[in-house]
Amino acid sequence: MAPRLVVIGNGMAGVRTVEEILARGGGFEITVFGDEPYGNYNRIMLSNVLAGVQDEAGIFLNDLSWYADNAITLHTGTRIARIDRFAKQVYAEDGSATAYDKLIIATGSRAFVPPIPGIHRPGRGYHQGVFAFRTLDDTRAMIRYAREHERAVVIGGGLLGLEAARGLQNHLGHVTLVHAAGHLMNAQLDAQGGAILRRSVEQLGIDIVTGAHTTEILGKHEVTGVRLKDGRVLDCDVVVVAAGIRANATVAETAGLVVERGIVVDDQMRAQDEPDIYAVGECAQHRGETYGLVAPLWEQAKVLADHLTGRDPHAAYHGSRVATKLKVAGVDVAAMGVKEAERDDDETLVFSEPRKGIYKSVVIRDGRLIGATLVGDVSKVAFLMQAFDRGLALPEDRVELMFDLGGPPAEVSAAELADDAQVCNCNGVSKATIVQTVHGGCRTVSGVMDRTRAGKGCGTCKGLVQQIVEWAAGGEAEEDPGASWYVPGVPMPKPELMHAIRTHGLRSVSSVFATLVPGGEEDAKSKMGLASLLKMMWGAEYVDERDARFINDRVHANIQRDGTFSVVPQMKGGVTTPAQLRRIAEVAERHDVPMVKLTGGQRIDLLGVPKEKLPQIWAELDMPSGYAYGKSFRTVKTCVGSDYCRFGVGDSTALGIAIEERFQGIEGPGKMKLAVTGCPRNCAEAYVKDLGVVAVDGGRWEIYVGGAAGAHVRKGDLLATVGSADEVITLTGRFLQYYRENANWLERTYAFVPRVGIEHLRAIVVDDAEGLAADLDAAMAASVAGYRDPWKERAEPVTPGQFRTSLPLVVLPQVPVR
Repeated sequence: MAPRLVVIGNGMAGVRTVEEILARGGGFEITVFGDEPYGNYNRIMLSNVLAGVQDEAGIFLNDLSWYADNAITLHTGTRIARIDRFAKQVYAEDGSATAYDKLIIATGSRAFVPPIPGIHRPGRGYHQGVFAFRTLDDTRAMIRYAREHERAVVIGGGLLGLEAARGLQNHLGHVTLVHAAGHLMNAQLDAQGGAILRRSVEQLGIDIVTGAHTTEILGKHEVTGVRLKDGRVLDCDVVVVAAGIRANATVAETAGLVVERGIVVDDQMRAQDEPDIYAVGECAQHRGETYGLVAPLWEQAKVLADHLTGRDPHAAYHGSRVATKLKVAGVDVAAMGVKEAERDDDETLVFSEPRKGIYKSVVIRDGRLIGATLVGDVSKVAFLMQAFDRGLALPEDRVELMFDLGGPPAEVSAAELADDAQVCNCNGVSKATIVQTVHGGCRTVSGVMDRTRAGKGCGTCKGLVQQIVEWAAGGEAEEDPGASWYVPGVPMPKPELMHAIRTHGLRSVSSVFATLVPGGEEDAKSKMGLASLLKMMWGAEYVDERDARFINDRVHANIQRDGTFSVVPQMKGGVTTPAQLRRIAEVAERHDVPMVKLTGGQRIDLLGVPKEKLPQIWAELDMPSGYAYGKSFRTVKTCVGSDYCRFGVGDSTALGIAIEERFQGIEGPGKMKLAVTGCPRNCAEAYVKDLGVVAVDGGRWEIYVGGAAGAHVRKGDLLATVGSADEVITLTGRFLQYYRENANWLERTYAFVPRVGIEHLRAIVVDDAEGLAADLDAAMAASVAGYRDPWKERAEPVTPGQFRTSLPLVVLPQVPVR
């Protein structure tokens, strides 16, 4: 009979240990107990769920079927109340008993909630409106409550508090962060680095109060505010406590195990004086240290698995050198080792550029890097982490630790990276694991990511994963099967997908997943592309579902880096009137719009508009949307043309307006920018647009397609020369429709045209060589007929919180496990 292994804790550390044991051949009858009623999920990604940028389904590491497939008995929603060390049994709160031969305690940590008056209601848990930020249920509760309230205070300015504050901005109009220490992230950053981080975070609209102790939660039935030690009162209706974590070791302490800051363990992760009980993860204390980052947990899991399975009887955990790279509220931060010099002979280099939000400091002792802090610019982090972990020789010119002095940037290549170097901190994947996966026969990037989960967390390591796969495959990495799919979540190329959609009459994004994806599993990253495709195919018959839209499309405005929005009313052909200008000026003045700017597309852009003001500004402007957001027809830029310009040979203004009036707002795989210029002098830059029209002598017009003048510069290819404005409009519609039907998702015309070939496009669009012209014309006409101005349709919010202030997503790689 196989020995019985019981694991108390279904979190990241406990299940990772089980995975490591299974990878070594198992040999145990495994039972897992978890407090929560779910499979194993990635707590690191809860901040993305809170921010509304990731579905809950996307954070699960092991669903319930995984346990069954591996013959693991899982008890969800079951808390262990007592361990009987002598009878070698664990007792659940429901009274049931389970025997063990080996026991792993992986109970993780719990949120530390300071004893602040008013934070609890006697016998009823937290005061209404007060939340911890620890579990999926905590996150769900915060989202539900915040949607119906306006102001939040987050207590705690560490990483957890910054996560919570940034995520809450997606649901609330105002967030204040209160921190007892003198600067943010004081556990990782020195005072100067914390001050620069503060400046960057405040620019995102989060109010920060440091050196402040919360002494009371106010409100009789619901939270109304918090009182600080200095007497100040901060009004709020939501309080989130993010004051740190504590090892969850109560069950071990009750059982008589040695517990200090955590369950005291030896180098084999064995509890003190107890040969058959082990602890792993945040609840464990090893050599006086507890760890709240992911990488040490993975190292502990490997040692414990080696020891339990007998794979390496001498396996020992010697502690971890903690180095982490993360993104806090959109700001890159890296920290490793000591924060500042500790001895008189320590070398310290510091660079600070507050205006740009950049701070760098390194600490060197006896020629070795013992600490580094980077804020705002982490371009040197790969080398610094290698130097910190491996003791690499440091350059004589120490400033090279911070900057690349001439020549190309120095990077650590896939070949130079150590085998045990952590590539994906979110899921604890080393270079060696990726290499072994490739050598085991999986030679595609997506396949390696699926098998190892590297890159499946925050995603910032995907580029490095790809480099390692290509290096490990000896330059013979295989093309991903999904490379030809229109969207990643539906395994079909675009023509096959469109045929299936028509065959089954699928008019909504959810119906596509339900019908065409095995198991009906929905993929959040595919929804926007599917929504655009379905709207193009079905027009007015398309069934709109709000969760299929990107934030820009949900509120019909372009989100900016500070979380405000850009409002660009339509000015057809760049032509306006004194009345329009006066109205724009009055609206901008009345609402204190921070910036009024002329765009490159001959429009006026109102920048810095809060989300809640969008409907009011639309109404007061009383102008159509200029579609400066989304993947759609944007603008038609024009020059003065023949009416006023002495060089003009064609009325570019009138033709540009006519084109814009006809095709305004139609969706596409990518945005579409057009121009019409009145002569070959090209003042409207028509040669470098998705479609450009140029007037030439004799009343003729040249039509160019596939141009670009942004990050990519490309002169468009000549599609046709025609003799009338009507022909221009017909061929414009036909080309755009062919592009809409055949381009890949997010493929701009400057990539589509050379891929398909201008000769082929000319044969289809101009010569009708394949008899498609009538169908293309009819499809475009249907789309044109279905046009509705979204600024008129969205005067009222779809949901109560639709037009509350929201800020961009927070991506937080390699953050502490909660």
